[in-house]
Amino acid sequence: MFPELIRLDGFALHTYGVLVATGFLAGVAFSLREGRRVGLDPEQVLNLCFYLVLSAIVGSRLLYILMYLDEYLRSPLEIVKIWKGGLVFSGGLIGALITGLLYVRRHGMGVGTVADVMAPGIALGQAIGRIGCFFAGCCYGRPTDAFCAVVFNHPQTLAPIGIPIHPTQLYASAALFMIFGILWAFRSRKRWDGQVMCLYLSLHSVVRLILEHFRDDYRGEVLGGLLTVTQTTSLLILAASLAVWIHAGRRRSK
Repeated sequence: MFPELIRLDGFALHTYGVLVATGFLAGVAFSLREGRRVGLDPEQVLNLCFYLVLSAIVGSRLLYILMYLDEYLRSPLEIVKIWKGGLVFSGGLIGALITGLLYVRRHGMGVGTVADVMAPGIALGQAIGRIGCFFAGCCYGRPTDAFCAVVFNHPQTLAPIGIPIHPTQLYASAALFMIFGILWAFRSRKRWDGQVMCLYLSLHSVVRLILEHFRDDYRGEVLGGLLTVTQTTSLLILAASLAVWIHAGRRRSK
């Protein structure tokens, strides 16, 4: 693919960085629009988006570094080169959830309302960002002879070169665009605050559990290799989301 959009006199504009930034901006723009729709202060929503983006980048990068700790200890300068890829969504989600909860409570905002405002924008931003993963070659899939297989040939790609593999980045992007559409349609039909976010977390976790069977890049091991870090995190998030959904539904019924 094309990891670099432009290279001039030693300066390179990386496709991954451009698309991830585009995804963040699209998610923020949608969240601001949704915030106005439900009566939230646009300035508070914008500030929250800034902290969420920052904490998501830090969290996702830290988890990736921990998964490849030996390599980064040998080349510490590589830690800051996020434009080459190397962000694990699970770590970013955890960082963003903690930061968001602290911010919302400190400013007296409704946790469920704010979560529902942010959920579709997160899915939209991810969907665009995953296309950046495809151009960088990170998050690549297993070898396959399927009709949809892709072959990476660029010398700077992070994917295996010259081997037909699953385009798992595009699978993820397509699934996330669908999740965004579902959340968009569902947001005006929700029955309790926080339901849109629970739906997003549940759908995303299921998608990740499915896609893990097609991925071939190393994502850490849990229980002696029985599960990857991503699978473990997805299972925990799915269980928590379903528990909240069931509990909130019962409270509403009573």
